[in-house]
Amino acid sequence: MKVYNCFPGGKTKALTMSYDDGKKEDVRLVEIFNRYGIKGTFNINYGLMNENHPERLEKSELAELYKGHEVATHSYTHPTIARCPMPEAAAEILEDRKGLESLMGYPVRGHAYPNGSYSEEIKDLFRKLGIAYARVIECVDDYALPTDLMEWHPTCHHNDGGLMEKAKFFAEFSKKQYLKLMYVWGHSYEFNNNDNWNVIEEFCEYMGGREDIWYATNIEIADYMNVCRNLQFMADCKGVYNPSAVSAWLAVDDKMIVEVKGGTFVRLSEE
Repeated sequence: MKVYNCFPGGKTKALTMSYDDGKKEDVRLVEIFNRYGIKGTFNINYGLMNENHPERLEKSELAELYKGHEVATHSYTHPTIARCPMPEAAAEILEDRKGLESLMGYPVRGHAYPNGSYSEEIKDLFRKLGIAYARVIECVDDYALPTDLMEWHPTCHHNDGGLMEKAKFFAEFSKKQYLKLMYVWGHSYEFNNNDNWNVIEEFCEYMGGREDIWYATNIEIADYMNVCRNLQFMADCKGVYNPSAVSAWLAVDDKMIVEVKGGTFVRLSEE
């Protein structure tokens, strides 16, 4: 028999967005995301908020603005992190986490490397300090799930001249034997700087509201990948136990979609 992992609901495509720095333009961007049902991850420098940076959001704004989305770390003060001594790098991530968690009320476990700077040492350190994934800035337009969650490559920046071409390929892709992810990143202030808010409006209007796409934050995707990775299959794949607390979804023989709820064993074949 043939068993494939699926995204929630049996879907085979997912879309996620990632925006850095927590500038005031995020207010307009979040309104666009919410209008079209798009989910985003917003990477914030807690140490630069309310500290002579009027272009950044106020701390009091975050919880309400980003409701339904994800707040992730971007370091406390936005250094080029691979150049920092390890104690400084550790403080940058822990202080950012503690500050953001005090505002959001949940564990902040995602990250986007400031200035795109990272190293194998940094990846290992951040993993040990509670970071579940980290986004880099080098794009890879293969629509694949990350093979290393601490070096997560996006599909493209929103200023990519082929953004809508990539979106149309993704939206029209119909082969069910693949899991496809489109991941777009950027900074919301760029839309003001370039006077091109129409770019993200057009993208979100086109991509939103599709029944075959899972709209998810970065951490939702990372966590779901771990749920699927932890599934315990019988040797013949005719049964599976899900030790996680949330459901996993499987396609069986291209004929049926099976939800495996958290903490349950499910027979996938009666033969």
